[in-house]
Amino acid sequence: MIGPVFTRELVVAPRRWRIYGVRVGYVGGLFGVAATAWLVLAGTQLIRNVGDMARFGAIVSQLLAVVQLVLVVFFSGILSATAVSQEKDRRTLELLLLTRLANHELVLGKLLASVLHVLVGLAAAVPLFFLLGLWGGISLSQIMGCLLVCAATALVCGSFGSTVAFWREKTLQSLAMTVLGVVLWVGFWEVVHAGALGRHWAGIATEQWASAMSPWRAILAAMEPVPAGEAWLGLVSPAVGWFLAVSVLLAGLLNGVAIAGVRVWNPPQPFSPPPEEEPSKRIGIGQPSAPSERPSTADAPPTEQGTLSTRRLLAASRPHRPVWDNPILWRELCTWAYGRKILVVKLIYWLVFAGTAIALLHASQSGQPIPKSAIAVAVLPLFLLSLMLLNAQAVISMTTERDAGAMDLLLVSDVTPGEMVFGKLGGVWYNGKDWVVLPLVLCGGLWLGGIVRLENVVYLAGGMLVLFGFVSVLGIHTGMTFPSSRLAIATSLATVFFLAVGVAVCMMIMVAFSGSFQAQLQPFLAMMVGGGLGLYVVMAFRTPSSAKLLAAFGCPLASFYGITSFLLEYTLGVFLVVVSAYGFATAALLVPMLAEFDVATGRTTAE
Repeated sequence: MIGPVFTRELVVAPRRWRIYGVRVGYVGGLFGVAATAWLVLAGTQLIRNVGDMARFGAIVSQLLAVVQLVLVVFFSGILSATAVSQEKDRRTLELLLLTRLANHELVLGKLLASVLHVLVGLAAAVPLFFLLGLWGGISLSQIMGCLLVCAATALVCGSFGSTVAFWREKTLQSLAMTVLGVVLWVGFWEVVHAGALGRHWAGIATEQWASAMSPWRAILAAMEPVPAGEAWLGLVSPAVGWFLAVSVLLAGLLNGVAIAGVRVWNPPQPFSPPPEEEPSKRIGIGQPSAPSERPSTADAPPTEQGTLSTRRLLAASRPHRPVWDNPILWRELCTWAYGRKILVVKLIYWLVFAGTAIALLHASQSGQPIPKSAIAVAVLPLFLLSLMLLNAQAVISMTTERDAGAMDLLLVSDVTPGEMVFGKLGGVWYNGKDWVVLPLVLCGGLWLGGIVRLENVVYLAGGMLVLFGFVSVLGIHTGMTFPSSRLAIATSLATVFFLAVGVAVCMMIMVAFSGSFQAQLQPFLAMMVGGGLGLYVVMAFRTPSSAKLLAAFGCPLASFYGITSFLLEYTLGVFLVVVSAYGFATAALLVPMLAEFDVATGRTTAE
């Protein structure tokens, strides 16, 4: 019914160990968060009655529901966009379009094959959410609403990612536009929910519009208690029901657009073979080519004379472009290595930056002190976007060379490891200068508006520059060491994403169960060890070293210390720890990377 693309993935996926690892890791991670929250509660507060247990169950359920939604939004969009982009990079999408596959079989097959892992993870987490109901504080309708909202969100975000990937020709464009599109989607309905565009639309409150259109507002509505008489179909709240209906319509619309335009956006490339020369006019190997022996346009068939002459005229009219001493850096800076449509991605990023600046300007003109939480809600999405986009551009700059077959040519050329690595890093920062400069400009605006002191602006800007360098080097390292392009992109982006999500989860647990921060070290040890193992797999599993081992387990510990220092308002401690830990991790990746690339090229120090 759906086609052979999804059928093959459905048959082959259970044979891979990775899908079982995803199930175990996902459910184990959620269970670890719940266990950590319980240890924090039991270590900092006294549990006196059943009401305390119900309060814990409600808070943990809401926390896990939000974490699950964030993971679903990220992975469904990224995996679907990467699956289609990989077909384009390997030039296999053209082969699929030449087969008898119908448009809907190709589009729906790639979509469902990509979202399959996300749906399997959601299904594996169902028993855990039902077990959380034993604590009290959450009903069956709330659990069902949470799971249905996550499943519908996975379908919509996956449809959007695959549609964008079928439309765009470059992997970076597809990933960046997918992430930015989701951020704009959620951000727009947050503005609507706040009443900035009016309180009622068509006689309906804007809060209800936001709950029906935004996954963030829908998950919050799903976690609210629902009276038995008001439940939609006796299961979920009316807001969740409307969101499910809207999600089905959006997914159908996106997939309909992709089905109608997949062969229009990806037409077959015309191929005109070079004209055959007569044996008497062929030039032997090593013989000089005299002007009289060069084939002219008259030697070509009449149908190809115009094409051949046009190409020669265009080649003769092009000005000579001198190449720098570092050809990798020249290609990254002076050519459209990532496609001309990258300007569209930067335009969307500018829109996100403008929205963030307007929100901060409006808050500063209110005349009231702005809480830290309001500042964080406004600026953190922009900062996280910059980290994700820089990391994506870094890893794609390496995987593109492998998919195009250019890596093999570079390995046998006279390009040095330093030229290769630093040329790629220079290109990443130059092409992503908007993602580096605009957050720094926003930091300056916070100081000029009197929102943040100059000292804290220096800490914030310096910490961001160190993190920008870390995610860039991590992307280059992942793209170089992982053999599969899709696995390299997903691993690199997931590492940055999980670092941000882990910090956010730790802060939410600490704030929800406030108490002595010294007593919270032991409960969070499991999360720090798990984060260290994940970083070690990414950074040092294929190329182990003692420095990478120290950096992998030191970054989570430093992050925990930074979180506690931030909540205690020790801003200098946060800055020093973040710069030291992630600066050392950057050096631990960068220094061996040059030697590993040198060994791969065959230039060892045996001489």
